[in-house]
Amino acid sequence: MVAEPIVELTGTLIPMDRASLLRFCRWLAGSFSNHRQAAENPVDFAHIHIAFRPLPEEHFGSGWYYSEQAYDYDIWTPYRQGVHRVEYRGDHAFVHNFGLPDPVAAAGASRDDDIRAQLRPQGLSPRAGCAMVFRLTAEGHFIGRQEPGCKCLIPRNGRISYLFSEVRFDEQHWVSRDRGFDPESHEQLWGSEHGHLVFERTASFAAEVPEHWLAELSSGSRV
Repeated sequence: MVAEPIVELTGTLIPMDRASLLRFCRWLAGSFSNHRQAAENPVDFAHIHIAFRPLPEEHFGSGWYYSEQAYDYDIWTPYRQGVHRVEYRGDHAFVHNFGLPDPVAAAGASRDDDIRAQLRPQGLSPRAGCAMVFRLTAEGHFIGRQEPGCKCLIPRNGRISYLFSEVRFDEQHWVSRDRGFDPESHEQLWGSEHGHLVFERTASFAAEVPEHWLAELSSGSRV
């Protein structure tokens, strides 16, 4: 039986030690689908796939991931893509966010080994203000929120808004909510009107996260 998904993005925060850092990296490495949620409520929720796939160490080093989100009906044309680097900051994980120089060429890299092997760190553009701060909870989940500052600016519906993302995940589930706010008034302009998106893990790529990542991330190594 599948456990009931977590539905609140809260928890009692505790420091993230080295063992939980490795667990964070391995649980992050996977693909998720909200098929159950979309099937039960197709009017309010589209069927979406999310994937975080570790990138080749020979090109990127430790702690790097490619991510993409796509609708089930157009799985090879993701509507959101990125590259991420995990940095351990003593009691939490700081996940940097980068844009791709050619998103179209990278599409499908979470599924296709050949596409993923062609990705390189050269040409990546840092997304200022768009990093995520992840912390461990006493309940054993990881909670992530946009870094402070309201600086992750994106155009949407003809207006500039700042993105605020919230995530809570464990070994089985990924629950998230994205909202956009006006940079001056802080009025919510867009975002989920029907609650959190609730995903279930469909694949694990934990085997692609070797234990030596732990020593390198703990020492603050980077490309």
